[in-house]
Amino acid sequence: MDLNSASTVVLQVLTQATSQDTAVLKPAEEQLKQWEIQPGFYSVLLNIFTNHTLDVNVRWLAVLYFKNGIDRYWRRVAPHSLSEEEKSTLRAGLITNFNEPVNQIATQISVLIAKVARLDCPRQWPELIPTLLESVKVHDDLRQHRALLTFYHVTKTLASKRLAADRKLFYDLASGIYSFACSLWNHHTDTFLQQIFTGDEAAATSSLERTLLSLKVLRKLTVHGFVEPHRNVEVMVSDTCLLDFLDQHPFSFTPLIQRSLEFAVSYVFTEAGEGVAFERFIVQCMNLIKMIVKNYAYKPSKHFEDSSPETLEAHKIKTSFFTYPTLMEICRRLVSHYFLLTEEELTMWEEDPEGFTVEETGGDSWKYSLRPCTEVLFIDIFHEYNQTLTPVLLEMVHSLQGPTNVEDTNALLIKDAVYNAVGLAAYELFDSVDFDQWFKNQLLAELQVSHNRYKPIRRRVIWLIGQWISVKFKSDLRPMLYEAIRNLLQDQDLVFFFNFCSPVDDFEFRTEQFLPYLESMFTLLFQLLQEVTECDTKMHVLHVLSCVIERVNIQIRPYVGCLVQYLPLLWKQSEEHNMLRCAILTTLIHLIQVKYQNLPDTFSHLYILCDILCWLVTLENSPCLTPELLRIFQNMSALLELSSENLRTCFKIISAYIFLSSSEFLQVYSGDLCRSFCELLKDITTEGQVQVLKVVENVVKVNPALGPQMFQPLLPSVFRGIIDGERYPVVMSTYLGVIGRVLLQNASFFSLLLSQMACECGQELLGNMIEMWVDRMDNITQPERRKLSALALLSLLPSDNSVIQDKFCGIINISVEGLHDVMTEDPETRTYKDLQVHSVLLLVQPIAETNKFVYIYRR
Repeated sequence: MDLNSASTVVLQVLTQATSQDTAVLKPAEEQLKQWEIQPGFYSVLLNIFTNHTLDVNVRWLAVLYFKNGIDRYWRRVAPHSLSEEEKSTLRAGLITNFNEPVNQIATQISVLIAKVARLDCPRQWPELIPTLLESVKVHDDLRQHRALLTFYHVTKTLASKRLAADRKLFYDLASGIYSFACSLWNHHTDTFLQQIFTGDEAAATSSLERTLLSLKVLRKLTVHGFVEPHRNVEVMVSDTCLLDFLDQHPFSFTPLIQRSLEFAVSYVFTEAGEGVAFERFIVQCMNLIKMIVKNYAYKPSKHFEDSSPETLEAHKIKTSFFTYPTLMEICRRLVSHYFLLTEEELTMWEEDPEGFTVEETGGDSWKYSLRPCTEVLFIDIFHEYNQTLTPVLLEMVHSLQGPTNVEDTNALLIKDAVYNAVGLAAYELFDSVDFDQWFKNQLLAELQVSHNRYKPIRRRVIWLIGQWISVKFKSDLRPMLYEAIRNLLQDQDLVFFFNFCSPVDDFEFRTEQFLPYLESMFTLLFQLLQEVTECDTKMHVLHVLSCVIERVNIQIRPYVGCLVQYLPLLWKQSEEHNMLRCAILTTLIHLIQVKYQNLPDTFSHLYILCDILCWLVTLENSPCLTPELLRIFQNMSALLELSSENLRTCFKIISAYIFLSSSEFLQVYSGDLCRSFCELLKDITTEGQVQVLKVVENVVKVNPALGPQMFQPLLPSVFRGIIDGERYPVVMSTYLGVIGRVLLQNASFFSLLLSQMACECGQELLGNMIEMWVDRMDNITQPERRKLSALALLSLLPSDNSVIQDKFCGIINISVEGLHDVMTEDPETRTYKDLQVHSVLLLVQPIAETNKFVYIYRR
């Protein structure tokens, strides 16, 4: 592609490719796709996106095509790869100038330079790093920033390589430029501070960006550029990325444990941080403390002498720091300061209960806030130091006995926070809290306080019970709990509802205890489902309803009519909410499992339109094959052709049809099914092939007369696979299972197939098949399938065929091995029995008259 003549043409097509008119856009995209493999195309793109006079959108598109081309055609082994000459020219052009004025394009150029660096630096591109180091020293602000941006992306990319040779190269790079990176960061930091001092806000903002980029470079070099960072004094002195450093090099971090803990605890848990520390800083400090507390590298073995000196040293530092006064202060501060509901949260609760519950139970903004961080830190510290902190927390609980004055807002918030702590530490407090007595003597009474200001306590008590119910809660107390929950649900407060599921969805649930409350609770939950508007809330309500349906089973039938009629409407309304549709499906599945029959017509469409799992569960819970179920199978061929991710479930559905009514099903669909399987086996993974053949085996097993004839087109390839010694053990095992089933259950068809194949290939096949079968018996790992193979081969022995008689010893050997796999001694009768059989062993009767084998079955 001649650059001069091509530039204009490519520029014109790129301009068309930025059009909003599809009639213009599509042909342009097709043309660009054809040019991707043309020599010189990427040189033209480089000229276009480095020409700052051109339209920004065109330059942006040129950069993206260039970047995508690196992934596809830069490697030497790639089809249509770029020539070494063109790559050399492109590498030189990419680092000629760092003066891109548009931030977004500058970022994309930096990323594509890093992509090339990942493949070529330093061997084919030794000048890249020196050029970057020189460019970040220039006094032009724009060029310096762009060079720093590229330096960061290159460092980040090189640091991510994991092969040993690549790691060695990065270690060499880091040791060579670390001092320069430190001085660069110090320089930009000092400049930023000076400009802040002089009040030059615009310049300070620009300096801050360069400071951040140089810090990111330093962070990658520090964390990934040294095998043992603690042996490098400069690294330890200038370490500015504590969390990453601790995560990657815990023992190198050991000298920093004491100072880091002192710093973090001082600012987060003492008066030193009041009014100074901002939320994100507090979160980082808490994460630092948490990572030190729970770091496995710092935990000695049960036998101290088995621990490394590094571990013991770190443990000693931790132990000396976390004294009783320090731990007590951390615990008290976490509970009485950081656990408190804020004024903003209380206001949101009043104004938007649904929004509050969604955020409080895991909304996007919640997971990045301070509250979850404090709770996780509390859990980790309490787990690590539970013997020290249990008395502290119990003392806080005892100080709150009895009802709290509803006019004392602070006391109510403190009680809420303490109850939160007791719930989070439920497993650690198992032996220290008599929760049953606490529930009867105080918590139940607090649930009955109806004053509006007591709402946070009622909410927290329900949550607390949910935390403890699977830890320690007598089943005799559940009726009292159900009564209290019903009263709370009548208030239609979502915050109470969100903590309702735990008392239903646990191991100690007793249906008979819940039945007196079933109708009223189900009605209240259904009303709530209709009233709420948030997708997350509806999902949670459906989850609780599903739990109730699953627990009470058929007892739910009289009450679910309204829900069944509502679900199709909800399905229609949730067109853009896939997760809500999954929740609807789950509820429908539970309704099918309790054999609720009056599902609306809309439901029949859901089988295919939403999730074939529903179809499978319907079959698994159907007593017979109805005309509707038989008719719906006509969709299966399309499903098998569409995608591979649902094949396993499709095969389960097919097997379910076979076991429900094989004759009726196969009479209608045998031809379609065989054609679909033949197409699948042309292009399918090994695992998929195994799944197909297992279905074939099930058909033969359930319907030995029709099954082999139905799949006759498939069986020759299975036969050949055995004779040729299929190299994949799982596939070979499946081949043997299919042919073994045919041989054992339809011997005449097996003889016909064998004769047909022998005639086609002009040689005797039976002896080769038996020899390979005996030889590859070890490929079969499941005892029941080994037994099947043994029985299949034994069924040949009554024949007078000399080929079979020649293989007598091999067949007997694998049969005895198979018997060993499935036989066990009955301790009462002192006789051996087959683990696979629970009644008379009928499968051996066809060959039982052959006296010379009787001794095998008497062992």
